[in-house]
Amino acid sequence: MLFRLLKPALFALDSETGHRLAIKGLKALPLRGPMPVPGALGVEVAGLSFPNPVGVAAGFDKDAEVPDALLGLGFGFTEVGSITPLPQAGNPQPRLFRLVEDGAVINRMGFNNSGAEAALNRLRARAGRPGIVGVNIGANKDSDDRIADYAVMARLMAPFSSYLCVNVSSPNTPGLRALQDEGALAGLIDAVIAARDEVSEGDSPPPIFLKVAPDLEPADIDAIARIALDRRLGALVVSNTTISRPALRSHHAGETGGLSGAPLRDLAQQRLRDFRKATGGAIPLVGVGGIATAEHAWERVRAGASLVQLYSAMVYEGPGLGARIVKGLERLMRRDGFASIAEAVGTE
Repeated sequence: MLFRLLKPALFALDSETGHRLAIKGLKALPLRGPMPVPGALGVEVAGLSFPNPVGVAAGFDKDAEVPDALLGLGFGFTEVGSITPLPQAGNPQPRLFRLVEDGAVINRMGFNNSGAEAALNRLRARAGRPGIVGVNIGANKDSDDRIADYAVMARLMAPFSSYLCVNVSSPNTPGLRALQDEGALAGLIDAVIAARDEVSEGDSPPPIFLKVAPDLEPADIDAIARIALDRRLGALVVSNTTISRPALRSHHAGETGGLSGAPLRDLAQQRLRDFRKATGGAIPLVGVGGIATAEHAWERVRAGASLVQLYSAMVYEGPGLGARIVKGLERLMRRDGFASIAEAVGTE
């Protein structure tokens, strides 16, 4: 209700200012633990017990400022970042655009963040609190060795993350998506695994997730699936924003950058199906892209997603959307005769 009251004022501001105000508002919430949810919505992925399958995608909380506030709103997990070793300003503004008529967002942020040290201080301060918080790691734009950047981030963040998500699929850092090439990706994942293992104590280092682009050819999908299976990755996150442009109505349609929200939904859903087929269901999938209702999330689960993530829909519906989708998922699960979310994964 509060978001509905504030939405006209927020939308009168430019998109990036509105987003910063949303983060400040979440920081002002009283600290509380993750909200209890029915056990049937719980799901095990990569050795982690998620209380429900609905999470916040990377990009919303870039600097790990509000993970506990988001968990307290009913999300089953949240993913902070993308975070790079050194602070970087990102691309020139304006770089974030609401496409209201299309229920979409275009961004060309460029991995703007305050750097590893700032995020690490916040994550270290919340150590021991309940809730699953993944860390999405990236490379600095001007780095001479991007693979080394990912290794540095894995080494720093592994002790304070529930999982590490390797982001090689943002379209807004020149050349980054080339790391999805089979040879480069294999070397990158090997470096991240080695760095993580250097600092991980005990038998349970944080699993590694890999976030992929929707703009992939069949051969790319097969190659990524092989690497994921070979390296026993914890999950594939399908997918990031798209550089494609379906028919759009907004006057911002011509802006460069990654498109997310409703126009991405069908492409992301198909790419999830493609990865489900390519991996034979042997690796958990996280469905992202255009999810705005419980029905959308349920379709993604039935297509093979063990978890789902939101971001762009929250721009239009507010941060309470996660709890509404969680409630709707329980209803849909019961309606279709499943005793748990896990039973429904891939039953499309």
